[in-house]
Amino acid sequence: VQLQASGGGLVQAGGSLRLSCAASGTFSDISAMGWYRQALGTARELVARVPNIGTTTYADSVKGRFTASRDIAENTVYLQMNSLKPEDTAVYYCNAEREWSDDVGYHKMKYYGQGTQVTVSS
Repeated sequence: VQLQASGGGLVQAGGSLRLSCAASGTFSDISAMGWYRQALGTARELVARVPNIGTTTYADSVKGRFTASRDIAENTVYLQMNSLKPEDTAVYYCNAEREWSDDVGYHKMKYYGQGTQVTVSS
């Protein structure tokens, strides 16, 4: 699975950005897509996860401001970010999860894109 994200940039506090990510490759078993972020000197953290079935989950720090959505047929995921704050500054990574079963058993793998920089100025 290859993931290509776009839409990052520089924005003032209170502004908005929309990230997009498309998954490509030979697969048919993506079970969820979402976004992670990593600020300088910190660990990567989940921002939003959109499963094929079920509820989208968000980090507490972005609830009410960010909205993640998917086009399952097109294997794309979006992140609409509103009311951005300087603390949202980070590299944002698109994520995809695959789940499948074969003769060996059950498998689950996570994939990450190359990341797109989001910088929010105060």
